[in-house]
Amino acid sequence: MAVLSPLASSMFVPGIAQIAADLKTSKETVVGATTGFVVFLGLGPLILAPLSETFGRRKLYLVCFSIFALLQIPTALSPNVQGLIAVRSLSGFFGSVGIANGGGTISDMFHPSQRAGVFGWYLLGPLLGPTLGPLLGGLITQHLGWRWVFWFLTIICTINTVLGFLFLKETYAPVILENRKHRYEETEGGRFRIANQDDRPFRTRLVISMQRPLKILFTQPIVFTMAVWQAILFGTTYGLYTNFEDIYGGQYGFSTTQVGLVYLGPGLGFLICVWFIVPKVDTIYNHLTKKHEDEPKPEYRLPLANIGAVLIPISLLWFAWTVQYRVHWFVTVLSTVFFGLGQITILNTVQNYYIDSFSKYAASAIAAGAVFRSIVGGMIPLFVSPLFDQVGYGWGVSVFAFLAMALSPAPLVFYYYGEFLREKFAIEL
Repeated sequence: MAVLSPLASSMFVPGIAQIAADLKTSKETVVGATTGFVVFLGLGPLILAPLSETFGRRKLYLVCFSIFALLQIPTALSPNVQGLIAVRSLSGFFGSVGIANGGGTISDMFHPSQRAGVFGWYLLGPLLGPTLGPLLGGLITQHLGWRWVFWFLTIICTINTVLGFLFLKETYAPVILENRKHRYEETEGGRFRIANQDDRPFRTRLVISMQRPLKILFTQPIVFTMAVWQAILFGTTYGLYTNFEDIYGGQYGFSTTQVGLVYLGPGLGFLICVWFIVPKVDTIYNHLTKKHEDEPKPEYRLPLANIGAVLIPISLLWFAWTVQYRVHWFVTVLSTVFFGLGQITILNTVQNYYIDSFSKYAASAIAAGAVFRSIVGGMIPLFVSPLFDQVGYGWGVSVFAFLAMALSPAPLVFYYYGEFLREKFAIEL
């Protein structure tokens, strides 16, 4: 699901013009379907992440997998753009379960010294999904029509749901222990108690868990700053992706299928980063832990984020002005490789920082960052096209480069002062 919902977020992008013509509306209105999906992709974790810390990961996965698969059917049958936007938004909410609970599941299963490498492959879902989506969507739209994009999603989401029912196991330790306790009580009789058991009423625990993501977001300056940084990255990504058709189809004369291939540029950057750079996050973390008398700290995740802090603004300026002056298409696509590499570097280190800082409530901490990221990422495409029309691609994309540049010192600052800030703003969760 970490791949499927981001894949669904962008898969219909190459068919925007076809959808607009079929539903008798404007392309800008159809972009609202992407906005609705991505915004609810961010709002979903606010509810689904804390629910998984109350009911367990497996139940949330299976319920949301099932509803997400079913919602692809009315999307494929949408008679008008209002219906399309409404159903897409709702499916974004349930599709967010992979983003809401994926990091928490990895935190449940892997030791901190091994986590970053595994997390790197997991992060390929939220990032590679929007990259592969337009390629697959372009092929389907060109040969079968835009509605078949959603029939295709119905098929693969149904397969994913069936596999989940068959093979998915519970990973959240408190829920596993609670289930084990109930089994002992049924088979052996008597009453058993879990160490550090939370005896508060269920309703109280549920209310507190639902408040947790926003509490983390707005009381932790590090989480808030990193969430803004991720929001800029995602907003830039979706802003560019929704305009690749105009850039490469309009300026460079690419076909729909050829435009879809352009999205492989950042995808290649993602893969290079996961293969060669992400494993070093654990290496550096373990080295710094050993160097400081085997005392691990979340800040030891951050050094490699500085690579992304440099690559993101450079690659965006590179893309902006090569597109503006219509340099050969290969030069422009090459810049997106470095953009993708920088994205994974930042997101991997930041997400691992969240997990290490809030290990028991890792899902809520990641949800806190995801909500801001997805809302901004979903809203920006609505304003990007008019911006590009007014100032051109050079200055338009440079705006995002300058924003990324303003936040680029964050990993260095938090490496040295993160522990102080965490202690100063410590909260009871």
